[in-house]
Amino acid sequence: MKDIKSMTLNELTEDLKTLGEASFRGAQVYSWLHRGVTDFGQMSNLSKPLRRKLAERYEITAPKVARKQVSRLDGTIKYLWELGDGNCIESVLMSYRHGNTVCISTQVGCRMGCKFCASTVAGRVRDLVPSEMLDQVLFTQLDSGREISNIVLMGIGEPTDNLDNVLRFLDLVNSPEGLNIGMRHISLSTCGVVPGIDRLAELGLQLTLSVSLHAPDSETRSRIMPVNNAYDVEELFDACHRYFRRTGRRISFEYAMIDGVNDSDAQADLLARRIKGMPGHVNLIPLNDVVESAFKPSRRIAAFQNRLESHGVTATVRRSLGGDIDASCGQLRRKAQEEANRERGEQA
Repeated sequence: MKDIKSMTLNELTEDLKTLGEASFRGAQVYSWLHRGVTDFGQMSNLSKPLRRKLAERYEITAPKVARKQVSRLDGTIKYLWELGDGNCIESVLMSYRHGNTVCISTQVGCRMGCKFCASTVAGRVRDLVPSEMLDQVLFTQLDSGREISNIVLMGIGEPTDNLDNVLRFLDLVNSPEGLNIGMRHISLSTCGVVPGIDRLAELGLQLTLSVSLHAPDSETRSRIMPVNNAYDVEELFDACHRYFRRTGRRISFEYAMIDGVNDSDAQADLLARRIKGMPGHVNLIPLNDVVESAFKPSRRIAAFQNRLESHGVTATVRRSLGGDIDASCGQLRRKAQEEANRERGEQA
């Protein structure tokens, strides 16, 4: 069975032609898929014989809401989606003045091993296919009743570790015949996989590249982010400067503030020196407490921000949303796994 929702409009049209269908059928089916139908029988403007033919050849992915938490503080919604194979992933819907943003996952689990992140605790299980990324946008919009205007690929997983599927997802979600969410409304986050950054630079997409930096020196970064052992901070910043020269687009540096680890004045000074020469923006993130992590939130966020700004670096502090609903990446999935393990233990 073919994964029909991972197909582009052109691919779908050509595939239907091999079944003897007219070209316009591709656009009809594509439109239904991107409205969130879960069964070919719902495609009311197609003949019953065609609907049967489609059901025999294709499958339509559709996640189930395994859990849903709504923040009483700010309306942020955290979804735990159950996929067709029983694996679970997370998405978070956040509302801002400029619109509604959904943070989506790109993998089931993550192998990058960042010490302060709950997503990586159980490692990587598998990559998501394009339809499973698209479904997070579609079904978050349908379930919440809120129109999605912005997407961040910053949930569970490393997008550049699944880049071919991510690029196809971007093509699908950007399609005028689909959700038509423009590239300038999409942010892609990487923990610093240099080949992925270079490939994105070559493609010249108009999305926003976010680099999860979290330390400006290799000694500290290797301690908290194993990826730095493969691509150290010097290589990473070389890639960032290449990206800027190639695309002319500003990079956002994500920086989780960890008490006594990466929040010194000397580290702020070094970060400013590394950014010099490109219009980078530093997004300071108040650290979320993760049970398995010994790292604690910094008490020097304001001082660190002021130090960066004294060097002419634009630095903002990310507004914390969904603090009462485990909105940090991987927390809800981890809790569900722990509960399932306990239940299996009790049954045994």
